[in-house]
Amino acid sequence: MDVFWLEQSEADLPAGNDWLSASERASLNAMRFPKRRADWRLGRWTAKRALSIYLSMLGDHQALKDIEIRPAASGSPEAFIANRPAAVAISLSHCNGNALCAVAPFGTALGCDLELVEPRSDAFVADYFTVEEQELVAQASAANSSWLPTLLWSAKESALKALHEGLRLDTRSVTVSLPEGTATLKANEETRAANPDSALGHSCSGWRPLELRCTSGEVFRGWWQRTGRLLRTVVAAPDPSSPIALRTAG
Repeated sequence: MDVFWLEQSEADLPAGNDWLSASERASLNAMRFPKRRADWRLGRWTAKRALSIYLSMLGDHQALKDIEIRPAASGSPEAFIANRPAAVAISLSHCNGNALCAVAPFGTALGCDLELVEPRSDAFVADYFTVEEQELVAQASAANSSWLPTLLWSAKESALKALHEGLRLDTRSVTVSLPEGTATLKANEETRAANPDSALGHSCSGWRPLELRCTSGEVFRGWWQRTGRLLRTVVAAPDPSSPIALRTAG
């Protein structure tokens, strides 16, 4: 199954709000805190742009105004076009002035997450990770252990979104594994060592597979990718092929 994704930054945002619907502008104006307003606005822009490309719609501001992202009862985002439900599944995430939107066919259990790679304490690993995940972190090299906890956390976030639960569920109800095992981590470490000054020296080239098993019985498969200090994950059921980037014009 194909899953598509688009990432946008604050630099991509237009200055005005004429691409928001009247109800969206009202929601934005009701938000008190600047960071919340900025994150919400960037997430809506990214989702609207992603949907306009995925659905082969015009991408001008008038057309984007007809697309609305509304929260379902679970809090998960749902897409509407001209006030009618769109036949798509979407997931949103934002981090450090960037937003990620994943899009898939209607009925897909879909989740995505965008995280900044940063140190995670031993206490964090003990509190939020399963025994198997703690062992994976403990066995990682010093170079990989600096970002592996972020990968595991991001994958959990994506899976909990796909379940329409978010952090209402215990993060230890999902166990993340890497089908490529330590070979993937070793290859990434060797790439960075061989290219310390290049973009590849600070990122994983392409998407790598993930598998997630839930205590409730669900199994998700997905993908992860790291670029510099940003790490993204996408999971879905049915099993997704490697995520396909949506291309914006210009």
